[in-house]
Amino acid sequence: MAFEAWVEACLYDPDGGFYAAGGSAGRRGDFLTSPEVGPLFGAVVARWLDDRWEALGRPSGFTVVEAAAGVGTLARGVRAARPACLEAGRYVMVERCAVLRDAQPTGDGLESTASLGEVSAPGGDGLVGVVVANELLDNLAFGLLEAVDGDWCEVLVDLDPDVVADGADQPTFREVTGVAVRPPVDVAPMHGARIPVQAGAGQWVDDALGLLSAGSVLVVDYASTTAALAARPFGEWVRTYRGHQRGRPAGSAPGTQDVTVEVAVDQLPPGATNAATQAAFLRANGIDELVAEGRRRWAERVGIGDLDALRARSRITEAEALLDPDGLGGFTVLEWRVGS
Repeated sequence: MAFEAWVEACLYDPDGGFYAAGGSAGRRGDFLTSPEVGPLFGAVVARWLDDRWEALGRPSGFTVVEAAAGVGTLARGVRAARPACLEAGRYVMVERCAVLRDAQPTGDGLESTASLGEVSAPGGDGLVGVVVANELLDNLAFGLLEAVDGDWCEVLVDLDPDVVADGADQPTFREVTGVAVRPPVDVAPMHGARIPVQAGAGQWVDDALGLLSAGSVLVVDYASTTAALAARPFGEWVRTYRGHQRGRPAGSAPGTQDVTVEVAVDQLPPGATNAATQAAFLRANGIDELVAEGRRRWAERVGIGDLDALRARSRITEAEALLDPDGLGGFTVLEWRVGS
């Protein structure tokens, strides 16, 4: 089986895939993303949404499409911040896993669908708005190549014949090398090096751009380049998670763990007009002001100790996690703009 097909089945198979079996983000899930840190991330994203809405001339029917929305944590955070762009606009959560869609919020201008292709604008024209993807591209199925004797060869997944011969109840799998293929970008094939093939991520960006007549596609993820990944051990940039712990190798334990890969930005469509770290993006969109406001509210209400005071105090700890340069703050933010 091609490695890409293996990852697709491990993550998204409707019967035995990781997400169908209950895998998810969140403190009670398997990994933590920025929206699950707390509502502060959504509040900053809401500010960015209003800025884009203003730049586009305050269009009516402004649409926010969030891909890989999960259980709707980011949607809740954005809606709680009450951005002006959504007063007459809509927020569409795209989530392919039915289990996660069932847990999403409803009402208050929120919609839900299973695929990006099902999102449409009134009248069939392109959308005016934004498409947001927080930690989606790293979770799309990817291929894998290994350098062997001067060529890039496809990595496949196969049953381990020794284990099968022993009559094991549960089969185990191994990675095997296939035929030589052309790499996605020109990288010297140093023997033993590996690189990802992220055609699915590139296609997703193209599809998201194709939805818009005017607006932005915003991607937040941990990212690198193909050449940089080739120079690093494979296990550093293909990661598995389960229960907030690193999991087993990606070629094992199908359906029981999340499988992610650092995003090779040189395999994505060109034209991203803004590139920054998450920390820089959040600061450019007012996180420091929101934290300062939280400090003031906390100082005013610390003697009361009510829920409002605790929410204000939590902004400080949330900001520390979101801005950490060695963690979420070091993620890459890319923005492609259409019609503006």
